[in-house]
Amino acid sequence: MSQKERPKFYRQEVNKTIWEVPLRYQNLSPVGSGAYGSVCSAVDEKMGLKVAVKKLSRPFQSIIHAKRTYRELRLLKHMKHENVIGLLDAFTTATSLEEFNDVYLVTHLMGADLNNIVKCQKLTDDHVQFLIYQIIRGLKYIHSADIIHRDLKPGNLAVNEDCELKILDFGLARHTDDEMTGYVATRWYRAPEIMLNWMHYNMTVDIWSVGCIMAELLTGRTLFPGTDHIDQLKLIMMLVGTPGPELLMKISSDSVSVYPRQCDLCLLYLKTIHKRENSILLYCPSLHATFTLASQLMHIS
Repeated sequence: MSQKERPKFYRQEVNKTIWEVPLRYQNLSPVGSGAYGSVCSAVDEKMGLKVAVKKLSRPFQSIIHAKRTYRELRLLKHMKHENVIGLLDAFTTATSLEEFNDVYLVTHLMGADLNNIVKCQKLTDDHVQFLIYQIIRGLKYIHSADIIHRDLKPGNLAVNEDCELKILDFGLARHTDDEMTGYVATRWYRAPEIMLNWMHYNMTVDIWSVGCIMAELLTGRTLFPGTDHIDQLKLIMMLVGTPGPELLMKISSDSVSVYPRQCDLCLLYLKTIHKRENSILLYCPSLHATFTLASQLMHIS
């Protein structure tokens, strides 16, 4: 079997960083950057379309970085849905394991992300409904593969000029497991069970994030802009309250007898237990909205 012909590369400096990309990708122009990588727009002369080229930052610096790189590459490769970003190409300039330090991913170029859109304009109810519909539609596809995104936020939702939305950034996504890690998702959109270090959370953490995003689209401001974990939980309880007596009766744990009913008491209590598995969902996990229920609440199928 003949080996695939290696493409020719060229070098270009972008924001004081050297990029090495195949000749087919021309007109590199910086779009944005974050903790895990930088993105440039480019023209794919072979396919005749505009693309986004993402250069991962230090993809193999640590085991955590390597896992993130592997997850994003593996999941993007298999995602084929109009509301989920898909992988067009992946490449590296390395010819040996010792030189393997850079990874580039190529996807469709989208317009602005929701974060920028919310800052620039007030959305109509029709716009919000259509955007949330697309988020939940894409999320249903992701969840059908037993994958939790774990980092849904306006900055990870791209929208083009036709208001078509795609879910981005699968660096934190992973298959469901018996035990999950706690440090995922941007705090403002993070479900309470993640903040309370409950290691058995499931896909419903993404539904929580969608609810936070929907509220932000409707009001133009962040729903729970907590400054830290305790402040975040305080804001959540100020809005949704604490469990009522009927719910507490369903919880078998002895801890329910000391569970605070007032918000000020909650904060004092949470400071002592936020590192332990005392999440109310640990004892009554059926409370969280599932995708099907969320769809029914949105009156969509």
